[in-house]
Amino acid sequence: MIHMKQPELGQKIVELRLAKGLTQEELVDKCNISVRTIQRIESGDVEPRSYTVKAILDALDYDLEMIQGVKNENSADSITNWFRNLMLIDIDTSKPSNFLIKQLYVACIFGICYFILGFLEVAAEYYRYRESEMIFSNYGYIILKVTVLISVLFFLRGFILIGGIFKNYLLKIVTGIMIGFNILLIAYDIASVFYVALEREFILFAASVSFGIIGIIYGVSLHRLKDSLGNIATFAGVLQIIAACFFLTIILSFIGMIIIIPVELLEIILIFKAIEIIKSKEKSLNAE
Repeated sequence: MIHMKQPELGQKIVELRLAKGLTQEELVDKCNISVRTIQRIESGDVEPRSYTVKAILDALDYDLEMIQGVKNENSADSITNWFRNLMLIDIDTSKPSNFLIKQLYVACIFGICYFILGFLEVAAEYYRYRESEMIFSNYGYIILKVTVLISVLFFLRGFILIGGIFKNYLLKIVTGIMIGFNILLIAYDIASVFYVALEREFILFAASVSFGIIGIIYGVSLHRLKDSLGNIATFAGVLQIIAACFFLTIILSFIGMIIIIPVELLEIILIFKAIEIIKSKEKSLNAE
């Protein structure tokens, strides 16, 4: 085993890269780590985490077990880092354009799934609480809720990425909060299948008010994208704020749910616009 810390680690990576005849830019294409990060690692300026070193060494066909001295992570840290990376909370938006575009396409696909599933979810909730009957079996209802949760997580994940790309940190923060509330609300819906005693009306009131408050801030953050993504961002932001105001009234929250339908469509279009802008910038850079 070779025990190695900085600057020896960076020197070793330089040695391996040169042995492969690769430039830093070519290594970037192979491992999807930003060129700036690779430069800082090779110069010994940073102590990279194990998963970063693994990605680089895998690209160089070198065994990670041959190098130690990178930051070790316990299981709790690993879970935290996995979630943060999954949600793109700490994403390095200087990563290659093809990586960013792929992530945004994933968000688009899940956004479309979430939009379609929303109609099934509304129907299931209406019949469950207004007609006191289930249009799906208990397990069918749970599967629907889990699928909705996965779809909304990956859909909103795209806006965390957009917030990073266009330096809209309010969007990143409020989207993260929205993800948290969606997880809690759907977890409650699933739990209520087994525990009837849970106070459904109180939870619905609290959820309506909470999403109303968060929705207003979210609408403002979408509106801030107007300089980068155009008038669609303005329309999406304004409609989101209007829908959120209806949620705050509780009684008229059903109107808010109707208004959210075009908002979701506009949000999907916003992601496509972000993809087009990234592609356009990439072409400009290649032309230079």
